[in-house]
Amino acid sequence: MVVRTWNLFHGNTVPPGRSRYVEEMVRLVTEDGPDFVCLQEVPPWALERVREWSRMQVFGQVAARPTIGPLPSTAELGRRLTDLHPGLFRSGFEGQANAILVSSEWTILSRHVLTLNPVGFRLRQGRRHGLPAVTQLAWGKERRQALAVRLEGGLVVTNLHATNARNPRVADAEILRAARWAVALAREAPCILAGDFNVDTARSVVIDHLDGFSKAGPGVDHVVMRGMSAAQYDRWTPDRRRLGKLALSDHAPVEVQAT
Repeated sequence: MVVRTWNLFHGNTVPPGRSRYVEEMVRLVTEDGPDFVCLQEVPPWALERVREWSRMQVFGQVAARPTIGPLPSTAELGRRLTDLHPGLFRSGFEGQANAILVSSEWTILSRHVLTLNPVGFRLRQGRRHGLPAVTQLAWGKERRQALAVRLEGGLVVTNLHATNARNPRVADAEILRAARWAVALAREAPCILAGDFNVDTARSVVIDHLDGFSKAGPGVDHVVMRGMSAAQYDRWTPDRRRLGKLALSDHAPVEVQAT
């Protein structure tokens, strides 16, 4: 079983420019037929097209909705504004979504969503960790959500995109919240937690201590699992995500072969 995660950076390249390559990224990360692919920073307008590009089952969730300043917008208007200069605007107008792509060989029983940073949770964690008020306010600036699917047989696959904050306790709190939620969904069945955790193991105090989960790899993109064996952990080399002279995304795909 191959489980893969990739932050698409809204289709941007390194260095960012005036073109983006969402379709090329989706086709690249799915062309060899992985079992599961967890994607973060997917433009909301692209969700309905990912199925065609990947030929996989697609379960998407818009975490940050399209806006123009404080006003709500639409995915299409967000796309048009962002396309004026994708490298500059990124998610400023179109918001962002997460998606779980599942091979057609698997049967999906249910889909679940958890908001990772609701106000009550932020207040409790802020008091627990002594976070300053400015950190707590910034924490709530953008809604973060975890998306999960339960498969026939009980396996649960969860896609996480944690808040990017200077204080690693912010991401840690969301990771722990998502892990406990995934375990509760899976009950006695195996579960997989993958995505952009926005903290590495050197700064995190929870990633390598999630109860029953496998060890994580380097960087901020992780695939950890409970009730399964991780046979091989691989972070793609720059050449595997290169398009001409450009690198697709500012993240590298990370994958685990599991049994």
